[in-house]
Amino acid sequence: MKILFLGDVMGRAGRAAITETLPKLREEWRLDFVVVNGENASGGMGLTGDHAKLLLDAGADVVTLGDHAFDQKDMLRFIESEPRIIRPVNYAKEAPGKGARVFQDRRGRKVLVAQVLGNVFMKRAFDDPFSAIEAELKRYPLGGAVQAALVDVHCEATSEKMAMGHWCDGRASVVVGTHTHVPTGDAQILEKGTAYLSDAGMCGDYDSVIGMAKAEPMRRFVTGMSKERFSPARGPVTLCGFYVETDDKTGRATRCEAVRTGGRLAQSVPI
Repeated sequence: MKILFLGDVMGRAGRAAITETLPKLREEWRLDFVVVNGENASGGMGLTGDHAKLLLDAGADVVTLGDHAFDQKDMLRFIESEPRIIRPVNYAKEAPGKGARVFQDRRGRKVLVAQVLGNVFMKRAFDDPFSAIEAELKRYPLGGAVQAALVDVHCEATSEKMAMGHWCDGRASVVVGTHTHVPTGDAQILEKGTAYLSDAGMCGDYDSVIGMAKAEPMRRFVTGMSKERFSPARGPVTLCGFYVETDDKTGRATRCEAVRTGGRLAQSVPI
């Protein structure tokens, strides 16, 4: 199976890049399944139902969220009617939606998609991410109940993401980090067959401060005072993500590549 994961979509520019580029990538790379993290797609904070539809219509099979899952209040209702939106599995127990679901690709192969929030350096303490993911992996064993499994690890600390990768090794096809908006260079297949990347990076303008127009973040760092609201940068966008090929019988990864196309960070990716 050919799987593409795209990192945090930032604002209007990120949405436009997805709608313009993803349909071409699906066709040219013959992708079987696409997951997009969309939690910053609406003004850099959360995701509206209308913008979720844009990402899904562009070719995303699933859209994951994160700690900003419900910053846009209409998502509280929309997620209940759209099963292709996944919020963190260890979010508040009363939160609407699901943190893990099984989907099918166009050939009927089953794919588990789950998202989990980390605890280290996050603004609030969430339920234990390791036990939360453990329950889902036991419920849907790789190579049995599902042909592939992808875990989106949404957290600040690289160490926590790495620990999650090794925790899931051999039980998930892909473990990929999101949230920090900076792509890492450690794409690898772990010892037991799980493709791992500490952070996929963002789909946004990298002439920015993690996707936000530079002036206001710089003012706050330099002066300690705020003047305006943050707003997403609107320059040329780099789509950043993770491409993985898996074996249908075992669900384990056979190949993985970091993806960076367009904008400032573009690189040649030999798909």
